[in-house]
Amino acid sequence: MPTWNQRFQGLLDLFLQSNCPLCQRPTSTELCPNCTKQLQKCHHTHPDELWKQPIPVFSWGLYGGTLKRAIALMKYDNQPQIARPLGQWLGETWLLHSLHQTTQIVVVPIPLHPSKQKQRGYNQAALIAQSFCQTTGLKLKLNGLARVRETTAQFGLSVSERENNLAEAFAIGQDFRHSCPKTPVLLIDDIYTTGATVKSAVQILRQNEITVLGLAATASAVKNRYIKN
Repeated sequence: MPTWNQRFQGLLDLFLQSNCPLCQRPTSTELCPNCTKQLQKCHHTHPDELWKQPIPVFSWGLYGGTLKRAIALMKYDNQPQIARPLGQWLGETWLLHSLHQTTQIVVVPIPLHPSKQKQRGYNQAALIAQSFCQTTGLKLKLNGLARVRETTAQFGLSVSERENNLAEAFAIGQDFRHSCPKTPVLLIDDIYTTGATVKSAVQILRQNEITVLGLAATASAVKNRYIKN
């Protein structure tokens, strides 16, 4: 016969369980083991392949399959908890592969426009950055950048249309208005596609004499030759 403590623990475990947002199986973590395994198949074995000028990019995985679905659910289906494991995996991969372990870095997420963040309830890039910094120990500045112009959706636009859409979309945020960082800034975003967003963000930072190390993203839509099988 199970003891009262065992019954209570069983009820507590049941209460604490939620459903995996990708497959709806019961899980006590953000994602169930099966979906976690599927996501890990999207992981780059050479995440620094795009780490080159003019804007170096470090990406955890390829934007497709289960990872694409996870990011879509995180952003558009009110599943912010997905950001925690994505940020953790990005941070762990940064610690394993980055060439900048001895560099003092300030981490800044790509911001949303206030109206969009109010509608969504959170900025997924900021949540990823928080988890990334918890994993790496790097310093986080949530408001290093501000989005000052609301832009139309980037989906379906050409490269030049994306760049025009994002022209002057960013400004220096309140964290840097009175004191610019003396150390390089690492930008964080959920997806790297054409580079129009990060290019616009980097431009405003460099105009204010802030050094930008590069971008770290959960996923890259630029195909990487090295993917786990």
